[in-house]
Amino acid sequence: MASPQPSIILSFRRTFALLIVLVVLPSAGLSGFGVVAIINERAAVEKRLEATWQGTLETLTEDLPAALRSARFVLVDGQPRLVTSDGRLLSTPASFRVEGKQVSSPDAELAAALQAVQSSSADFPAGTSHFSLMVGGRATLLAAERQGDVVHGVRLSQDAVEALIEERAEGQVTSSEPVRFVLLARQEATGEGLMGKLALEVAQARASALGPLVLAEQVLPPPLQDFRLAVVPTGEDPIARASTRNRVVYVVLLGLFYVTLTFGVVYTGRVLYREARLSRMKTDFVSLVSHELRTPITSIRMFIETLALGRVKDPAQTQQVLQLLTQETERLGTLVDRVLDWARIESGRKVYHREFLPVPAVVDAAVTAFRAQRLEGELRLSVDLPENLPQVQVDREAIAGALLNLLQNAYKYSKEDKRISLIVRADRKWVDLTVEDHGVGISPRDRRRIFERFYRVDNLLTRKTEGSGLGLAIAKHIVEAHGGRITLKSELGKGSRFTIQLPVGKA
Repeated sequence: MASPQPSIILSFRRTFALLIVLVVLPSAGLSGFGVVAIINERAAVEKRLEATWQGTLETLTEDLPAALRSARFVLVDGQPRLVTSDGRLLSTPASFRVEGKQVSSPDAELAAALQAVQSSSADFPAGTSHFSLMVGGRATLLAAERQGDVVHGVRLSQDAVEALIEERAEGQVTSSEPVRFVLLARQEATGEGLMGKLALEVAQARASALGPLVLAEQVLPPPLQDFRLAVVPTGEDPIARASTRNRVVYVVLLGLFYVTLTFGVVYTGRVLYREARLSRMKTDFVSLVSHELRTPITSIRMFIETLALGRVKDPAQTQQVLQLLTQETERLGTLVDRVLDWARIESGRKVYHREFLPVPAVVDAAVTAFRAQRLEGELRLSVDLPENLPQVQVDREAIAGALLNLLQNAYKYSKEDKRISLIVRADRKWVDLTVEDHGVGISPRDRRRIFERFYRVDNLLTRKTEGSGLGLAIAKHIVEAHGGRITLKSELGKGSRFTIQLPVGKA
């Protein structure tokens, strides 16, 4: 086989390198954006859920003061209590009384907090009021009723107020997500400047880590501004679930993208390499065929010139020259026919005319043609052809040509030992036509490619032997077109054994 052309290989490598660059850079960018998207996915889900609940929260924060105003004060065991219109208790036992500037309450912390923010009872609005107050470092809901110069008030139960909010939210919730509405103390910075902001960030991080998961929140309007109304899930964390689902989908899609990309790159690389190799083989084939055509054409021209110039006077010599002209013409015709056969096979125009034939008829056609070609050389051909062989449905000329090609190769690559065996065997399904020689053999590396078009084993003997690299490729195509197969067993220095297996036909 001719040596590879560096320009074709280098062109393939440059093209493949360019392909890798054009594919890897966009895919790397896509992967980078994907990683960033995965990192930010939870924040995106949080924003989306917050937007979903924000409208409901705004409505509830507006309804809550009205719902509290609809409640009324009653005396229970001489102590004021706040109840709803349907009789549900909203307050706790903790109560207070403000008269003038004096604040009294069983709860010392509550009394101190009221004393600190309230000047006198006159500062309370007339009627019922509701407000929030920091008591003992915690936000507290309070309700008060002013009657003249005396104000009676109670601390509200946060659980009771949250239950009231749940009732108001039943007709407004549109999501199927299991949630509940809770009141949380509003986070405020304890200082100003950098340290104040740092303290706020720490407090918010601590609240997020220790407190309930908040999907969305809304600060209550004054005078309840110390509280924020929040939506918290009651089941599985919806943010984690949605984030995990999105990440899995993205990872699966990204995996499919890279699998497809890898397959595309590998497939494209194989196609490019195959085309480069095919181009190289075709170039070698043209060079090889040109060389093979030049040899018989040169011989034919030389013999014709010899006859035309009258240099041959002896009739015996003239006959010998004419015989050589016949041989060179047959050699030229065989090469041209082989190239034309492969062209018909490649274009799909090769047609086989099958008929039921006895195996000896096919074998005899190949052996007769082979013996006619080797009349001048030393030939020891043994044919083992048993009787009662089944018929085969084949194209006689095509199968005989494939068998003839094996016999010719066995002769050409046998060095001095020209012993060739043709063995025919049959079983219930197959007829085996085996051609065995004692020649140079074929290496394992070359066995894998010996049936490829334009391929020739590269050694000293093949360089000196005529051939186009198409014979075995044509033979394999012919046999496979008849539903058979062709196999090879060989060992370097000990010869080769080619077997054509044809399916048994039924006449």
